[in-house]
This record gives sequence, C-alpha cells and structure tokens, in this order.
Amino acid sequence: MDCGLCAEPGSFVLQSRPLPEVAPEGWVLVDIAAIGICGTDYHIFEGKHPFLAYPRVIGHELSGHIAEGPDAGRLAVINPYLSCGKCRACRRGKPNCCAAIEVLGVHRDGGMCRRIAVPRDNLYFADGLEPRQAAMVEFLAIGAHAVARSETGKGDVVLVTGAGPIGIGTALFARLAGAKVHLLDRSRTRLDLVRDRFGFSDVHLVGDGEILTGAAAEGFDVVFDATGNAKAIEAGFPLVAHGGTTVLVSVVKDDIRFTDSEFHKREMQIVGSRNALKADFEAVMAAIRAGDIPTDAIASETVALADLPLRFPQLVEDREAVVKVLVTP
Repeated sequence: MDCGLCAEPGSFVLQSRPLPEVAPEGWVLVDIAAIGICGTDYHIFEGKHPFLAYPRVIGHELSGHIAEGPDAGRLAVINPYLSCGKCRACRRGKPNCCAAIEVLGVHRDGGMCRRIAVPRDNLYFADGLEPRQAAMVEFLAIGAHAVARSETGKGDVVLVTGAGPIGIGTALFARLAGAKVHLLDRSRTRLDLVRDRFGFSDVHLVGDGEILTGAAAEGFDVVFDATGNAKAIEAGFPLVAHGGTTVLVSVVKDDIRFTDSEFHKREMQIVGSRNALKADFEAVMAAIRAGDIPTDAIASETVALADLPLRFPQLVEDREAVVKVLVTP
C-alpha cells in the first residue's frame, strides 16, 4: 500500500509498505476512508514541529471502516491519542494529557495510508456520518474540549484569537454553548471566510481599531487562544474581563509572561486545554448528526492520496484560504 510521509522537511512522498494483515492483541485493523490535513501536518512539512523524528507517515484526523470481526465494515472515528492507561492522568480519567502520550502521525506513524492498526478503545462508531464528516471529528473535538474546559455558557461574550481550523471549531462550539462569539485574526482573508461561511459577524483584524467595545467594553468572559503565537497569547491577557478566563488551546515552546497584579486584580483563570476526550468526540458527532455543524462549509477540498505529493506544497502555501482539506486513500 502507498503511505504518505514526510521524508524530511520540505519533502512529502509516497512510500510503498506491506498492507497490515494482523493486529496486535487488543488492537483492530481499520481501512482508512478519509484523512484530514491539519496545521500539525503543515508544520511537519515545514520542519517546525518540536516533537517529531523524520521520516514520518503523517495523518491523525482519521475515519475508516473496521476491517475485521463482528463490526467489519462499520464506520468509525479514530482517536489518535494513544495513552498508557497507567499514569496519574490516565488513572484520573484524563488520557488526553497522559504523561506518556503518543499521537498518531507525530510520535509514531499515522494514517495517511490504506490500512492502520489502532487500539480497540480508540475507535468510536460514527453511525449516521459520512466518511469525510467522520474525518473532521478529531479537530472539532479539540475545540469542543476547550469550550467544555472553559465552562462557557449562555450570555457569555467570548473572543477566539486565531481563525484557523482549531479556532473555527472552538468558535462553533462556543456559539452552540450560547455565547456571543468574536474572532480576532491578522488575516483579512481568514476573517472574511469565517464571516461568509459560518456567519460570525463580530470579526476583528489585528491592529484595526478598538476591540473592547459594545458588549465587550469591559472585556471578554473567555478568551480562547488558537494562534500558536506567544505574543498573541500575551496580548490576549488584557482583553479578559474581571472574573474571566483565558484558555490556551494552542501550544508554544516559548515562555509566556503576564502581569501578576492584573491577573490577581481580575481573579483570572488560565486554563490549558490539550487534545480531547471520548465525551468530546461523541459531542461532536452528535452535533454533526443534528445539523449544528456545517461540515460542507468546513470541507474546502478533497484530494486523492496519489495526487498529494504534487498538491501538498501548494496547500502549505495556500492554507490561509482553506479550512479543511481531506484526503482519500
């Protein structure tokens, strides 16, 4: 079978590998149906991912049909976070932040291929969804998890900084929670996209006028950062209202600085949000089934795996104008 891998920064190629025929005990073979391309995959291609060794088969936003056993043929979403089940976080029901976590497509080879073996417990049945919709569940679950962590509710005024796929997913679930959602980005293209496709009217271009006006004059009840930029995270602290929360959805390697007196004066909360739990995956699938998530607006393009070596470098350059590109093997 052909697998899509980054051989080294700037090089995406197809490599032939044997088709897996036997899964380890407790694991299941899955025939991949669709793969979402994530910002992580772009960073791997660009050589910017801090936790990756090349070469690596990418792909962690995955849907597929179970290849064996009584559930053969059934569509499932693959949870790509492989947890140890033994550490303190796992024992406390938080496998999303397992101390020894391995992510498919990052720490070990992913699902940009025809078939993959995954732990049985990492499969969530996606009855009622189409394969392309099921491949969107993982990245949307990250936003759903962040909103759940924030305890955002009806009447809250929130700001999502960073209007990429993760920011869009976060904004969609904050809106479903009843919040009034604003988005902030440095790209007019991205802001026009989220306004036109998803109906977010309160969009703000970085540096283009005052953002703390109207219902947000006293600050935002919750600020979600989905930029992956330390300066943007720091710039978000003064936008949090007294008694408010900032949620760090994105990850940076840098140190983050804030003014302690302002932090205490506002009794702010800083919440980290990592990956997602099974409950978040299930919540996303329920929202898609209910028609609350516009998956047609999210899916920007579908590419055959055979065409991806030529298309991938172009997608890296053009990613500002797309939401989610899906690959079929």
